[in-house]
Amino acid sequence: MGMMELDPEAPAFTRRHVNLADARLGARALAASDEFFAAKERMLEPATALFHPGRYDEHGKWMDGWETRRRRGPGHDWCVVRLARAGTIKGLDIDTSHFTGNFPPAASIEACTLDTGDPDASTAWFPLLPTHSLRGNSHQYFEVEDARRVSHLRLNLFPDGGVARLRVYGRPEFGQAERAADGCVDLAAALNGATVVAANNEHFGPAATLLLPGRGVNMGDGWETRRRREPGHDWCVIALAQAGVIERIEVDTAHFKGNFPDRCSLHGAMSTDGSTESLVTQAMFWPLILPESALQADHVHHFSSVSTAAVSHVRFNMIPDGGVSRLRLWGRPL
Repeated sequence: MGMMELDPEAPAFTRRHVNLADARLGARALAASDEFFAAKERMLEPATALFHPGRYDEHGKWMDGWETRRRRGPGHDWCVVRLARAGTIKGLDIDTSHFTGNFPPAASIEACTLDTGDPDASTAWFPLLPTHSLRGNSHQYFEVEDARRVSHLRLNLFPDGGVARLRVYGRPEFGQAERAADGCVDLAAALNGATVVAANNEHFGPAATLLLPGRGVNMGDGWETRRRREPGHDWCVIALAQAGVIERIEVDTAHFKGNFPDRCSLHGAMSTDGSTESLVTQAMFWPLILPESALQADHVHHFSSVSTAAVSHVRFNMIPDGGVSRLRLWGRPL
């Protein structure tokens, strides 16, 4: 499983919102006009696109993305994507990494709103991103100012070519969040809209992995920091999907055996300040939700909150360092 490398030049919406086209969250490429050179499903993979100079398959050069054959007639290529959850789109990334002589000269994106099922011939589409010129081997970021609910997208390539990754950053509908038997919702689930605001170190794995569904598939599927050689501890700040009162905490150290943290703790507060720098500073003084608690290797830990105060943000601490696969914060939204 490859890692996703963070682009330091990426706009703020890539950090403040969830990629609703992430296959790990359940997004699916449903249909495409053509995928001769590279399968449409690769375009939704979360890991950074790779290039293998000498890798070929029966169709030609192997490319990490979706790539169509060279079009020799009228028309254009397209791919329909079902988002992981319906929501409001805030920004797009059409990534042509490693596509140099085979990227599309231009692309557009249409959207539709369906309560159930997938698009068919009668589906009404509306423009989400007008036709834009593309560059090869580049991230192309577009802010979206459209408040309409979106369940599916159609990416159009003019006329053909390859796209390494399509990322669709948005705010998922919280109303679709699944509830546990006791009525609680996982306020830290990416699928519900939670995001990582900041982390002090992500050397071996991004902190955002904590918020993914399911259990980690291997040791690379989690948040892991470098070995700490100085005093202190590692931390990440999380914006919850919705403000609420946390009742139960799950910390899963799946696959982390010789490198799990000795302890963990959790702090939280209500905050309306969206500034990353300000939140990181404030987090040093947030009240306690979970005191320092011992952790075990490769284990799902269950803890109870010591606070009844509503919070919108939390700081999760790994003491002193190490790796955690998943974090679940079960609570009651306000």
